[in-house]
Amino acid sequence: MLKKASRKGPRERRRIRVRKKIAGTAERPRLNVFRSARHIYAQLVDDDRGVTLCAASTLSPELKEKLDGAGGKTEAARAVGELVAEKAKALGIEKVVFDRAGYLYHGRVKALADGARAKGLEF
Repeated sequence: MLKKASRKGPRERRRIRVRKKIAGTAERPRLNVFRSARHIYAQLVDDDRGVTLCAASTLSPELKEKLDGAGGKTEAARAVGELVAEKAKALGIEKVVFDRAGYLYHGRVKALADGARAKGLEF
């Protein structure tokens, strides 16, 4: 009997390959993205200290009421990017390193990045 190939394996290899090349610092943290079937999550990570500086997702209370029934998942991803950029600005962070975590830079991941750029984050 044949087993169905997992989609997690190739993405995990790409994620590890990308993480070898990029790392976040206190001055320029890593903007990490995780995408599930329903939600998208973003967080700013200082890899030197191993600390998450701020995070946002479609489950965040600030976005929960705004996103109910409005637009689709791509619009929600853009709103998450804008929210994480606003939180970064409040912490005094202007520049970040974008970590797409093995996902293609397309669709929701691109929308999140565009939303963050629109609010003033530099990649």
